[in-house]
Amino acid sequence: MTEPDRKLDRTKLLAARFRAATDRPYLASALYSLTVVESQSVPTMAVDKHWRCYVSAEFVDRLPVAQLAAVWLHEVAHLLRDHHGRASLLPPGQRRDHHRVNVAQDAEINDDLLSDGLPLPADRVDPAGLGLPTGLLFEQYLPLLPAHIHSHDCGSAAHGVARPWDLPGGNDGGSVSEVESQALRRSTAAAIRQAARGRGSVPDGWLRWADGVLEPVVDWRRALTGAIREAAAWAAGAVDYTYQRPSRRSAALRGVVLPRLRQPVPRVAVVVDTSGSMDEDALATALAEVGGVLRAVGIGGNRVTVLSCDAAVHIARRVSTVGEVVLAGGGGTDMRIGIDAAVAVPDPPAFVIVLTDGFTPWPQEQLVRTRVIAGIIGGGTDEPPAWITTIHIPS
Repeated sequence: MTEPDRKLDRTKLLAARFRAATDRPYLASALYSLTVVESQSVPTMAVDKHWRCYVSAEFVDRLPVAQLAAVWLHEVAHLLRDHHGRASLLPPGQRRDHHRVNVAQDAEINDDLLSDGLPLPADRVDPAGLGLPTGLLFEQYLPLLPAHIHSHDCGSAAHGVARPWDLPGGNDGGSVSEVESQALRRSTAAAIRQAARGRGSVPDGWLRWADGVLEPVVDWRRALTGAIREAAAWAAGAVDYTYQRPSRRSAALRGVVLPRLRQPVPRVAVVVDTSGSMDEDALATALAEVGGVLRAVGIGGNRVTVLSCDAAVHIARRVSTVGEVVLAGGGGTDMRIGIDAAVAVPDPPAFVIVLTDGFTPWPQEQLVRTRVIAGIIGGGTDEPPAWITTIHIPS
């Protein structure tokens, strides 16, 4: 707790920011977007998602300018890397321990700052001090950390949990909106690339971050969901006539029974590559995603058939949940056999989803009544034919 009569040395604090921006000009726009808020509650320095930097006067007095400049870079890195947004995507069990999340985030940032030669305070968190490998993201560090580990609290912009010193709202003149935050991240990423082309002394961690911002990877879950929704809509839209119930218009034509139209609920087959080359963890993740998507589009019950296939179909059974799926195999790979088995039934599926690592031959001819969606897990070398909708799933 800061002594009540201690005044914040703004000259020293802003001189440190000027030094940080001068030495790393590609981060200058982000650094000067931070609004300084003096607080007696914050133990060191912390930031919120509105780009307000809460500062302890005692902390500023205690550190030399060079270390304060490094802390400025540390705090702005939490905002640029959108740590609070990424923390909100963690599983609830991990998200609740925000102290541990903060330590993992500090490890991700300080790794790059130390490799850049910055003099961080001695009580910093870094991967080497924790006995962990360098160069990981905080989501990768988190499961490697011991339970109940604590460090400095970098504020709600890091772990996403509101802190006692946070000012209410974000509509005052000193706050930055979410749209402005995104623009700042993109302009900073572009400045990092330009700096790397010029003198080539930008740390690799910042370059990887800039590449991720300027060339975002396609969200494979969204792409897979879109492909399945589109196929389900196509199948459900194939209305047909049925005499199971007569049309209401039959009453207008005495002696004539008119059929009514029906909208079929599509059947789905999931062919799972169970050959020896498949990664079981990635396969389980992909199956869980497919199960969630099928429930989202209204296909469930006994209308989903899962086939375990390597060079032969071992198990084919209808399932209601992913937990009922039984996988067997471990031999070679030929998904053509699984696709043929999926459609060789009296009531063939409207579409077939194939989950494979891609090291398989594919049917040469397009199926007449069934669409095929291929989820390629990992780095398969052979692309499926153009008539197959292909989604690449990282392993």
